[in-house]
Amino acid sequence: MMWFHYMFSILTIVFALLAVEIKDLFKSILAFTIMNVFISAVFYLIGAPYVAVFQLSVYAGGVTVLLLAFMHVRGGEESEG
Repeated sequence: MMWFHYMFSILTIVFALLAVEIKDLFKSILAFTIMNVFISAVFYLIGAPYVAVFQLSVYAGGVTVLLLAFMHVRGGEESEG
């Protein structure tokens, strides 16, 4: 059971790095969402189910929707230079 903690922690770090390093904004938002899902899984595994649900609803849900709305308003992937 302890290997779940290590696996989810490593995957959280990997997707956090991907969210920062990926140049495509949509793929970066997707990596951010997956990172938050893994953080929620870690919270659940350490015995904090309410924090896990809060993490899923606010960060993986709400913040991701806000980032996608910003991407829609911004107009996609035009780069200025």
